[in-house]
Amino acid sequence: MKPGETGRVVIQAGGLGTRLQPYTTILPKPLMPVADRPILEIMIRQLVRQGFDRITITLGHLGPLIMAVVGDGRQWGARVEYVREDKPHGTIGAVALVEGLDSPFLVMNGDLLTDFDYCEFMRSHVGSGASLSVGIYQKEVPVSLGVFDLADDDRVVGFREKPVLVFPCSMGIYAFDPSLLQLIPREVHFGFDDLMAVCLTRGVHVRAHLFDGLWLDIGRPEDYANANRLFEEHRSRLLPGGDDDPEARR
Repeated sequence: MKPGETGRVVIQAGGLGTRLQPYTTILPKPLMPVADRPILEIMIRQLVRQGFDRITITLGHLGPLIMAVVGDGRQWGARVEYVREDKPHGTIGAVALVEGLDSPFLVMNGDLLTDFDYCEFMRSHVGSGASLSVGIYQKEVPVSLGVFDLADDDRVVGFREKPVLVFPCSMGIYAFDPSLLQLIPREVHFGFDDLMAVCLTRGVHVRAHLFDGLWLDIGRPEDYANANRLFEEHRSRLLPGGDDDPEARR
């Protein structure tokens, strides 16, 4: 990439959103409203604010509704194109359908609420020489039971009452080197788990990019409820330019 370039963005918006049913029976997940606007609008406005204005959206379930709402993206200062999946290709498979990805680019899920710094992420990715960078969030998972630590002979050697476990989890935000595209098959379902299996087997350089800001996806009903609360509490951080931003007027 040349100095000052940010790269293209592929937003994956073709999923069925089964965990968020019955809402997603009539509305694709990226169009689920957070407060007073679709979450996909918030994402696009954030990307444009950081210089990522060329965006390709992969479509599947209820794709025409996304096209009707987003259009060509000019109302938010973006240049939006679309790629339609004739059948589900998985969370990564649809990336191989996008043409012209000849320099490092971003891939992200279409249901994220975050104040992630995409520019820093891309700069770090390019500077590292990695083929793939993954946004990583330390996810807390509370266990509502007492947990024992056991020795090999089943002796109890420790006990924790309702511990909170922490796992480094994928945020659904990735930076790709175009060379990685050759590892993605075009005719089969190919998820992020499949990509990681191939990368680990072949010794591909995969880099973790740790993030400790605001992040939430809306994959489950409880997450969707939290997203609305999070947005209202941190609106100035999550809605670039605020409601008075000319690019935000539709």
